[in-house]
Amino acid sequence: MSYADSNPGSADPFGTPPPRRSRLRRPLTVALAALVPGALLGWLAYGTLGGSGGGGADGAGSATGAAPSVLGSPGDGKDGAGGGGAGAGTSTAAAPGTAPLAGKVVVVDPGHNITNFEHTAEINRQVDIGTHRKECDTTGTSTNSGYAEARFTLDVAHRLRTLLQAQGATVKLTQDGDRPFGPCVDERARIGNAAHADAVVSLHADGAGAGQRGFHVILPASVHAGAADTRAIVGPSKELGKLIAGDFARATGTSPSNYVGDGTGLVTREDLGGLNLSTVPKVFIECGNMRDTKDAALLTSGAWRQDAAEGISEGIVSFLRG
Repeated sequence: MSYADSNPGSADPFGTPPPRRSRLRRPLTVALAALVPGALLGWLAYGTLGGSGGGGADGAGSATGAAPSVLGSPGDGKDGAGGGGAGAGTSTAAAPGTAPLAGKVVVVDPGHNITNFEHTAEINRQVDIGTHRKECDTTGTSTNSGYAEARFTLDVAHRLRTLLQAQGATVKLTQDGDRPFGPCVDERARIGNAAHADAVVSLHADGAGAGQRGFHVILPASVHAGAADTRAIVGPSKELGKLIAGDFARATGTSPSNYVGDGTGLVTREDLGGLNLSTVPKVFIECGNMRDTKDAALLTSGAWRQDAAEGISEGIVSFLRG
């Protein structure tokens, strides 16, 4: 609302006659016209040089103020909504010239797809993974209460993307809940290869028996068969996996798997198409066992998923910074 709208003074309700025009009005008008530009220039200079304090209209705030939270409340919802928005929204990038991962490309592969179960014919189609043929994809597992692995992996992927972008990395997801099924395991590998990724991490949660607990990181075996040739990436992938395993354990307070890996948290496999067909450093991480009630309590916690993303991120950062 304008000043004129809120002050309709053109009709004086008291009948006061209009004031007599002063003979000094014209000289005063000229003087004011001369003074106003100078006053405006002084005000602009004051604002530019810091007179506005810490609360600029552009939202930048004071350089000495606290940085805004990029993640907000992680939430504890079992539907994955608590942290899913973390990566999808705006992330805080590192200051120019200080981003430790500037120029680096990371591909994050959220395992499975929440609607795979609606496309059984498509996901059961056989694809070539070099050593043999296997299903395009699977539905993944879930907790006993129905929290799907695919929801878990996408939620952690969003959190991980935000953390890595804040370090200056370019982050690509193989899927973002934006396709009806898949992608197939061979396409997931091709996405990382085509991006010339410096690191690829495929996110999963296991479906082992009750009482089997803990995380493990899966490394590519040395495979040279058909379209698969992992010989060049075995070494760097192992280094990436070891760093992620160590940082994941510290960040989450969880232990390596008690059922595979002999307590190391590291497992090597040659039957996974996403690893066999990769030409860039890549690992899988099984963050816990969804079928064990104690692990499931962690996997369904938004706060714990944030810790998991931070542990994975720290391992990637250590790997890429050498």
